[in-house]
Amino acid sequence: MIAIERAPPAKNRALAVGIAGPGFDGDLTSDSTRTNGYVLSTDIAPTILARLGLAVPSAMSGQPIRTEGSVDVGAIESLGERMGVVSERRGPVIGLSLLAWLLAFGLVVAATPGRLARPVVQLAGLSVIYLPLLLLFGAALEPSKGGEQLLVMLGAPALGAITLAVSSGYRALAFASGLVVVAYAVDVVAGSPLTSLSLLGPNPGLGVRFYGIGNELEALLGVLVVAGTGAALVGFTPRLGARPSAAVFLASGLFFALVFAAGRFGADVGAAIVLPVGAAVAAAKVATPRRHAALLIVAAPLAVLALIALVDLASGANAHLTRSVLDAGGLGDLADVAQRRLQLSAHSFTRPVVLFFLPVVVALATLAFVRRDRLRVWLRGSAAMRAGLLGALAVTVAGTLANDSGALLLEIGAAYLLVFIAFAWAERPQAAHSGAHRAIHYPS
Repeated sequence: MIAIERAPPAKNRALAVGIAGPGFDGDLTSDSTRTNGYVLSTDIAPTILARLGLAVPSAMSGQPIRTEGSVDVGAIESLGERMGVVSERRGPVIGLSLLAWLLAFGLVVAATPGRLARPVVQLAGLSVIYLPLLLLFGAALEPSKGGEQLLVMLGAPALGAITLAVSSGYRALAFASGLVVVAYAVDVVAGSPLTSLSLLGPNPGLGVRFYGIGNELEALLGVLVVAGTGAALVGFTPRLGARPSAAVFLASGLFFALVFAAGRFGADVGAAIVLPVGAAVAAAKVATPRRHAALLIVAAPLAVLALIALVDLASGANAHLTRSVLDAGGLGDLADVAQRRLQLSAHSFTRPVVLFFLPVVVALATLAFVRRDRLRVWLRGSAAMRAGLLGALAVTVAGTLANDSGALLLEIGAAYLLVFIAFAWAERPQAAHSGAHRAIHYPS
């Protein structure tokens, strides 16, 4: 027997569901949510068919419901309360924190013209980079709205200040980027619910996704992985040769693509495309002959997609990649998937919030193109950082084209690219105290 609560009018919220019968003696869950106590409405039909011993059509997106452990009503209610506030807190916590930092750091620079511009720019950049890490802490602590606001607004600059106190320049940038990426990688590999319950998670409260990383995290983690690798090469191994540097770009990009895209972990198909593309572009820039660059950029994501498909099949992950691609009914169905994603990406540019920020992104991109010679000067002697920025740009462009929320990835990716460009300005040759943190120039 399956009992489902009748949906109240004009309400978008979780509905109670219960199943009585042999084998159902714990918290309900499914491969759609991988969250004890929660299933999707689309899981009902596959559950009935499986119970009757009938095949579940591939057109059905749901998965059969099962039970895990014992019923824990308190844990389910606590989880529901957190999911209920994720959507409403995103704007106030993240938006107001960014606005407060912009005003505070801008006032400091205006009050001390020239003297504090460099450290203030670096502190502002590190605050933006540490923002996702503080949001992960917020999911663990589950504070009130005001508490989470203070945690992010004060905690991120505090971490940035500590980082600059023990390190400097590209080393500080690399450390912050690596810490954020590793924190989320560890969380998803451990199967923790914190990533999905953070304010930048996949937003399960709205039924988007209950596990893995979402589009927002894909956009910023892609930039942090590739550009952060460039910062690490410049800051920690300035004399590393061109080919070893290219190998480091490829290794980091492929490793984190596996973590964030494999069904057992991050379950984000987009990461399997954008991270290898970004790593391949960076590697091609730093070491690969031009005649081989295009082949590397095309081959890298295809190889990673094949590897992740094998991992999903071997582990029984039954992830989105396996269901939507491997179970497709032929090239026609795959083409339909690609066409649908491109249409959704194009439609994402019509949302009001996107239309508000899109002119800013276009203006910044135009300015960067017009002043590209000046950017080359800032990166003189830092070939790995230049390659990392180019790879991060490729991540953002690929994510915009390959994702169903392309506009969102474009704006978030552009914002984090701006952070790295600001660091390049702060570390430009005439502003640096020494050349200790700048890599040798590789011939292009």
